[in-house]
Amino acid sequence: MLSTPALVLAIILFGLGLIGLLSRRNILYMLLSLEIMLNAAALAFIAGGARWGQVDGEIMFLFILTLAAAEVSVALGIVLQLSYRFRTLDADAFCEMRG
Repeated sequence: MLSTPALVLAIILFGLGLIGLLSRRNILYMLLSLEIMLNAAALAFIAGGARWGQVDGEIMFLFILTLAAAEVSVALGIVLQLSYRFRTLDADAFCEMRG
C-alpha cells in the first residue's frame, strides 16, 4: 500500500513541527513549525483518502490549505505589528502586553 509510507511521513513531519513549535521562542519559527504541522495533517488526509478510495481526504486537504493561507495572512499581520511595537520577535516579550 502506498498510503503507509505517506502516513509515516506525515507522522514524522507532525512530530518535527511539534518539536519546533515547543522548542523555539522566535515567533516566525513557531509560525513555520505550525505550517509544517498543518501540512502533515493535510498529507495524512490525502493518504487516508487514497487508502479508502474516498474523496473526503482531498476535500479536507483543500480545507486545510485554505485554513493555512488564512492563518498565515492574519498571523503575519499580527507579527508585523508586534515587531514594530516591541522591536523583537521573541515570544516571551509578548507576554508583557497590557490590555
